[in-house]
Amino acid sequence: MLRIAVPNKGSLSGPAMAMLHEAGYQQRKESKELVLVDPANEVEFFYLRPRDIAIYVSSGKLDIGITGRDLLLDSKADSEEILQLGFARSTFRYATKPGTAAGPQDFDGMTIATSYEGIVASHLAEAGVKASVVHLDGAVETAIELGVAQIIADVVETGTSLRNAGLEVIGDPIMTSEAVVIRRNGAPADDPKVQQFLRRLQGVLVARSYVMMDYDCRVEHLERAVALTPGLESPTISPLHHEGWVAVRSMVAAKEAQRIMDDLYELGARAILTTAIHACRL
Repeated sequence: MLRIAVPNKGSLSGPAMAMLHEAGYQQRKESKELVLVDPANEVEFFYLRPRDIAIYVSSGKLDIGITGRDLLLDSKADSEEILQLGFARSTFRYATKPGTAAGPQDFDGMTIATSYEGIVASHLAEAGVKASVVHLDGAVETAIELGVAQIIADVVETGTSLRNAGLEVIGDPIMTSEAVVIRRNGAPADDPKVQQFLRRLQGVLVARSYVMMDYDCRVEHLERAVALTPGLESPTISPLHHEGWVAVRSMVAAKEAQRIMDDLYELGARAILTTAIHACRL
């Protein structure tokens, strides 16, 4: 049975469970549930603190896990990223009061407060900066006001909380993060159960990114229409009862669907519609 770690709370938890549900797996109904067995899919889910997941996976006790890239790197666990999941995207940045520093080149002798000590220490070492790092669990924005540090390093999504604290982002991003699937370094890459799990999640990612488009088109406009909707291999084309017309079905990128519908209509296509894709395998 495949043993999988899932975030039990925070910004990773809800989207992770939603994706697993779309992939056909059972998910817990109560937040107090710590373990859930899905016998039909031969999977056992363990709901753990996101920051601890890389540690559990690297120990070999669990086969794979879902966590943030930032948490994986900060843990320094013996685990690797094997699939990007496209949610919980964020940027890790330095911030300080205006006029304090322009970037890491000015950090020598200063103190940096962060919840991601591992990432910051590695970044400073690579830059050759000699600065102190203080570990804080959350709410690092107040560290400067309280005199604990001159600089903070934190996950930035909109920057609103930093601006409210009178701080500004400085320097280049330390790293970008998103939810990822991880496994222990050295684990078999061809494990069939893991590969099946990854295919299901990849199917969800594709299904979220594409829609199925159907439309009717005159034969003389077909080549131009197909150029707009080439599909993954090629569109499905079927003759209609009325001579000179065909029905076309093709997958198109969801973000381009409205523009393509406009172009097809201008070309003379009619009965244009799109439907959501709930699951797929490529």
